[in-house]
Formats: sequence, C-alpha cells, structure tokens
Amino acid sequence: MDARTLLRGNHESGRIVTATVSGVLTTKEEMIRLFDEHVPSVDIITTKSFQVVPTPGNREPVICSPSPGDFGNSVGLRNPGMEEALSELKRLRGRGLRALLNVSLAADSPENFITLVKAFDPLADLLELNFSCPHAAAGFGASIGSDKATAAEYVRRIQKAYPERKSPLIIKLTPNADDIAGIAKAVIESGADGIAAINTVGPKLYIEPHSGAPILNNKLGGKGGASGEWVKDDAIRCIKAIRNAIGDDPIILGMGGVSSYDDARRMIEAGADSVGVGSALSRVMPSDYENFFHALKTGGDTSPYLSSGNAMEYTPHKVLTKEMHGDDVMVITVSGEVGCNPGEFVFIWVPRMGEKPFSVAVNKPLTFLIKKRGIFTSAFFGIEPGDTIYTRGLYGRPMVYEKTERALLIGGGTGAAVLPLIAEKLSADGTRMDIRVGVVRKEGKDPLEDVLSSYGSYMSVPDDGKPGRVLDSIVPSDLAGDTALYVVGPGKMMEKAAEKAEAMGFPADRIYLSMEKNTMCGIGMCGECVCGGHLPCKEGTFFTWKTLKENGAVL
Repeated sequence: MDARTLLRGNHESGRIVTATVSGVLTTKEEMIRLFDEHVPSVDIITTKSFQVVPTPGNREPVICSPSPGDFGNSVGLRNPGMEEALSELKRLRGRGLRALLNVSLAADSPENFITLVKAFDPLADLLELNFSCPHAAAGFGASIGSDKATAAEYVRRIQKAYPERKSPLIIKLTPNADDIAGIAKAVIESGADGIAAINTVGPKLYIEPHSGAPILNNKLGGKGGASGEWVKDDAIRCIKAIRNAIGDDPIILGMGGVSSYDDARRMIEAGADSVGVGSALSRVMPSDYENFFHALKTGGDTSPYLSSGNAMEYTPHKVLTKEMHGDDVMVITVSGEVGCNPGEFVFIWVPRMGEKPFSVAVNKPLTFLIKKRGIFTSAFFGIEPGDTIYTRGLYGRPMVYEKTERALLIGGGTGAAVLPLIAEKLSADGTRMDIRVGVVRKEGKDPLEDVLSSYGSYMSVPDDGKPGRVLDSIVPSDLAGDTALYVVGPGKMMEKAAEKAEAMGFPADRIYLSMEKNTMCGIGMCGECVCGGHLPCKEGTFFTWKTLKENGAVL
C-alpha cells in the first residue's frame, strides 16, 4: 500500500497507523533494517534529517531528562550528508523494505531543499521537510516554519522546480509558532500534501540541580527542545487546530509525547492520520519494540514495556587522586560507587565542558582510565584532586558468559580499562587468567598494571611501531583446553584477534568482544551505538564473535 492510500483520511477511520520519528532510533541504516525486519507493527519508518553536506551537530550532552518520561534535546541536526545517506537508502531499497520510508530533509534555502527533494524522491515513500527544529542553526528549522510567508514560499518554489515529484510532501512544523494552524494552511495551499506535527517544544533551559549549571552543550546557552510526556497536550492542541484549518483531505503525521494506546487514540481523534513514537522508545528494551508497538496499535497495555525512573540523573563525585602516564593517559580515582559490571558503563560530565561515555576500571575506589582524544578529554586533563565531576548511568547490561577453567584477556590501548572488571568476575569463578596489554611504548608501569597483575600472569607488549603487536603473542597453546578469549580494544584490533583465534580452530562462541561504540545518549534514543542490530547501551557491550558475525556487525 502506498503512503497516500494508507494515510489520507485515516483519522476518520480510527485505525492507528504507527511511525518512528525523525532523530530517534531509526537514525542509521542498521536501525532502519532492524525495525523493518523485526518490528512489523511499525508502519512508517522515519530517517534522521539529512542535509546536502554533513553536519557534526552539537557536542554532548545533547539529551537530558529533567524528570522520568520528560526529555530535553539539542542534537543540532547531526547527519552524514546527502551522498552517504543516499548510499545507505539505496542499499536498503536494494534489499527491499516492508515499511513505508519517510525521509526527513533539512536545509537553509529553497535551492538546497530542491536539491534534496530531487535526490531522495526516488527512494522515499514520503518526504518530510524539517521546518521545525527549535535549536538548529540560523536559517534552518523553526526559522523557516515560524513564518507563514517564508514557509509557503519555500513550498511554492520546491513545487515549481520539481513538479514530477512522486512522494507526498510533508511539512514538519514547530509548536512554538504564534499560529501553527495558519502556517499549516498556507503550506497546504502552496502545494504540500500534508503536515507533520509536532516537533519539540521550546527551546527550554535545563539546569542540573547539584551543580546549578546548564546540562546541554550548545551555542544557545544550554537550551534545547522538550519532548516526551510533558508535551502530549501541546501536540493534541496543535493537531486539532491544524486539522480544523486544512480540512480532512491533507495528511497529518502526528507525534509528541505518545507512550500508550490512549495517547495514540487521542491523537487520531484529534485529526492525525498516523501516530509517531519518539522519546518513549528510550524506555523500551530492543527485545520489546514489537511488543510495545503491537500493544500501542491494538489497545493493549504498554506499561510492562516501559522502564520507570530517570536513567539520566547525575551523581556528583570528588576527584581524589590523579596519576599521569605520559602526556595522554591518566588514571583518576573519585569518591562514591556505581557498582559496575563488565558490559556496563557510565557517562562522565563536567559542566560547560561536555560529557563522554567511559568504562569503569575499578569499583572500589571508583577508578577511570582516560586517554586524551578530542575536545572533551583534552579539557578533562585539567581536572585536579578536589574538583567535582558527575556521572550518569549505569548503561548496558552485565556480560553474559560461560565459565571456563582458563581465560586469555587481551587489551589494546584504553581497552585495558575494562579488563579489571572482567578479571574480578572471572576470579570469583576460580578461572585462571593470562592477561596481556598492548601499549604504544613501555614507560615504567602500565596504567592498572598493579590491579591486573593481582589476578593472574601479566604481560605488557609495546607496539614498537606496529599497532596491535600484542596479538602476535597469541599461540595455539594459549587457547587450548577449557579456555575463553576476552578482547577489548579498537574494533579492527578485536576483529584481527578473533579471526586469528578462529583460524587456530578456536570456537567463535568463546570469543568475547567489547563493542564500545560511540553513543550520545546511553538510553537507546540516538541509535548511534547500533552494532549488528543490537544496542550496546541497552543490551551490554559484550558480544561473542559468533553473534557479531551472524548479524553482520561492523567492528
């Protein structure tokens, strides 16, 4: 069924058509494929907002949660650009798609919108133009959609430049305009096929209560759009007003605060032809996506699939000690506890500096190994004993593994930070361990060497100009008998370790790799950490080589 047939007039039928929303979960090729193949109760899959050229977006934190179910965000239209996005969507189309594909587009001029519409129209079932982002750069998002004349002129120029367009043109509007209904009517009269409403409310300022500092990291002083439970009444109000203004024929893609069947039903009754779910999915485990959407569509109870509590609260810690290893590695201990297991991690946040995810090296005292990599970690090296840092989490899940008599633990770079928790867990099982850590160069004791050597034999292997030289130390006798292999480090290093072990006849389901992929949220909202159809931030970072290969994960 095509998009027009499915959606036009659906609000009058009372049927609930479901969708994902732009910027949440279905942001990458792997996540789109996951929802298409494993979440059949989703009818429409929406991409992130693509632009002509790549945009890095804002630095973390880009998401916060002032209270359970309520969120603030300021991603900043982060996207890979038109060329990479087209390649991804062509691959998806080549494999076939069950769901309708709603391609979201963002630009700062009619010319760039025309370029995007022409490029993506052959691959899309719907084209959703972002006239609504409240925290985008000047010229983007709400700066277009807040003005009736500007929004209408954009649509007219797109229509005139590309009259052969096949996909319905949907204009996503901001609720922060003085007259959203009037703007909706103007763009429909200019040739749009429908409206998407609402984007996030605001922007608002989010203050962390312990520090008194803004959480979000952007040029707006920490302001960001509001989504989740607290915007659902705004969404219903706007959708009713839009429907009254545009009549029954144009399409309305509704969204904003939906987490239950009652929310979805209210949205359809207000005049929406589909119901988009966004922020609520951060409270759902990947294994329950289908159960959640099925309940949402059919009148079931979604509450068993929604986690309670606030997974994004910050906890303050005093820095106790700081130990430098060369110019680019430091080990810090801080006050407090988090009770981390291998497979779990936290975010470290410093107000006005930023945040990044980190593995816990040791629980008591709470210890982190930090390597200087980018803007945040470079600034973080200025932290001194007595300063306050903040953590949020835990994220992920404890590592699932089979007990063995022996284990070989390999760490590369800051992958060594994960080894102590693995060693502690295996030691409790009575497992004998051989621990090897690859370092760039040997300069005295390695970071965490004293901790790791207390669990078994310890070997430090300098690269000496050959990255990953530690892998050369693996010989068949290391993997003989009742043994498991645990590898933590850069993706290519772990892949080479797994391939080498497998070539020696070692079983793939006894090779455990820690997939510490980039994540901006930690709660399963941004979709950035997807790995072979899995979300490490929700499911844990450890996977067997067998699982990763079977799911086509890219290390």
